[in-house]
Amino acid sequence: MIRPGELVYRLVVAVDIESYSRLNTVEQYEVQADLGDVLDQAATRAELDRETWDREIRGDGELSVLPADTDVAWVIARFTWELERALAERKAHGGRRPPLRLRLAMHYGTLTQGRFGPVGQAPIVVSRLLDARVARAALARSSQRDLVLIVSAGLYHDVVETGFYGLDAGRFSPVRVTVKGATYCGYLDTPRPAPDQHRVTVLAHSAAASPFRAVG
Repeated sequence: MIRPGELVYRLVVAVDIESYSRLNTVEQYEVQADLGDVLDQAATRAELDRETWDREIRGDGELSVLPADTDVAWVIARFTWELERALAERKAHGGRRPPLRLRLAMHYGTLTQGRFGPVGQAPIVVSRLLDARVARAALARSSQRDLVLIVSAGLYHDVVETGFYGLDAGRFSPVRVTVKGATYCGYLDTPRPAPDQHRVTVLAHSAAASPFRAVG
């Protein structure tokens, strides 16, 4: 838990449901419930404890501040992969429930706890990237994917380029987002097929798990 007035550096993860406002009330209720389920499932499979995340719940998504000891490369690689896997499973077995397609944004930066949620540059940056037209367009263009990932430029250079856990910097494309006169630089993950449900590689996040091994 972040104390009010305490300035910290943390990984901020935000997620948003595509076309949420076009759904009726029952459908909104269903996709909200399903969003919680896939986030919990992805975190559990990646051995992350969402109970330790400071979460700001929004009608069509969530903004989370992760603990100080978070393995950032692991979250980008494994949590993202597991979230896409959970979405693919939902699509395969979801029956007549409305589609659940997500934009996912990540940034590592400064923030503190305000009265109504986290405040500072980190939540602003991740929110701008999450709402970027280029991210919305990438998801809308993809008929095979239900998830797009966009990370800040700093996170890309500091973490993605290391190649830890099989992160492939070559799959990301640079983007620039200008909002209210401010420009934010990020990197958008390029489309790829959904995870193969018949060929899942299990990689335990433990001392025995090497960061030099690929995820998925």
